[in-house]
Amino acid sequence: MQIAEPLQIAIDELSKLPSIGKKSALRLALYLLKKDEEEVQRLADSLVNLKKEIRFCKICFNISTDEVCEICKNPKRDRSIICVVEEASDVIAIEKTNEYTGLYHVLGGVLNPLNGTGIESLKIKELFERLENGEVKEVLLALNPDAEGDATSLFLAKKLKEYDVKVSRIARGLPIGGDLEFADEATIGRALLSRIELK
Repeated sequence: MQIAEPLQIAIDELSKLPSIGKKSALRLALYLLKKDEEEVQRLADSLVNLKKEIRFCKICFNISTDEVCEICKNPKRDRSIICVVEEASDVIAIEKTNEYTGLYHVLGGVLNPLNGTGIESLKIKELFERLENGEVKEVLLALNPDAEGDATSLFLAKKLKEYDVKVSRIARGLPIGGDLEFADEATIGRALLSRIELK
């Protein structure tokens, strides 16, 4: 069946989004087709404004509406610790816990030679520049526990030895409410390695 060209263009564009295949893109396009024009225009305007009004913080590379993000501007944040994350979405996830009060540094990805992502593609040089003034006492590595995240963490940990900072990593293991019998061996192993002493 021949699909009308405007619908096909919408499907092609929507399918470029992460986790959206051609079938999902078709469903989304047909859903939008049923909505009134004002509603679709609000969605389109919000996407254009997203590109126009959002930028990356010049200090930590988190998303911001200003040159410097709200976290970097906040005088109540602990400036002696920087949490290194892969993407801005990780900052949002950590902030939702209300457990961390330090600063962040968003790398913009992880080392992945197969994709062509090397040291120069990430905000690694900028991280080391932030350590120059001696204010930072700890760098917390909070990268995803996969091959690329581990490789990036190992690279950073090695380079951070050149600075007078403590290097730590977020603990890994079982999620709260998880059952041991349903966890895989790697997760159980990490939980055992990341155990803490009860006082």
